[in-house]
Amino acid sequence: MLKSCPISAHRIDAHFVRLIALQVMIVGLLLLLTEHLFFVFLLLFDFSIRTLKINKLSPFANIAKFVIHSLDMKPKLCDEAPKRFALYFGLVIIGFMTLFFIFGYDKVTNVLLVSLLVCAFLEATFDYCVGCKIYYYLQHIVPMNR
Repeated sequence: MLKSCPISAHRIDAHFVRLIALQVMIVGLLLLLTEHLFFVFLLLFDFSIRTLKINKLSPFANIAKFVIHSLDMKPKLCDEAPKRFALYFGLVIIGFMTLFFIFGYDKVTNVLLVSLLVCAFLEATFDYCVGCKIYYYLQHIVPMNR
C-alpha cells in the first residue's frame, strides 16, 4: 500500500529536509558537547521560524538551499504534511528541552536531546522520518472526515 497524504497535495524536496536534519545533528552535538545556551536557542529559533513558514529567516533552510543550489541537486519530492508534522513534533521536543535546560534538569534535557539527535540522524542518513511514521500511524488510528 502506498503512503499518501490525505490532507495536503503539497510536496517538498527530501534533499532539503535531509540537509536540515544534518544541521540539526551538528548543532545538537555541539549542544551536547558544550552545554551552551546559544545552541538551544538556535534550535528553538530555527524550528519556530520554519513552523511559521518563514524560511527566509531560517539559518538551516538558507544553508540547505545554498547547498542544493551549489551542488545542483535535482529535487526528490515527498509529501509535505508528514514532514510538517515531524517539524511540529520536533518543535515540541525542543520547547520542552529548552525549558528543562533553563531550569537545570540536565538529565531530562539530555534524554530529549538524544531523542532529537536519533531522529535527525535517521532522517539525514537513511531518509527515515520518525515523525512521518508517527503521522502515518495516527492516520490509521484517528479517523478523519474525508
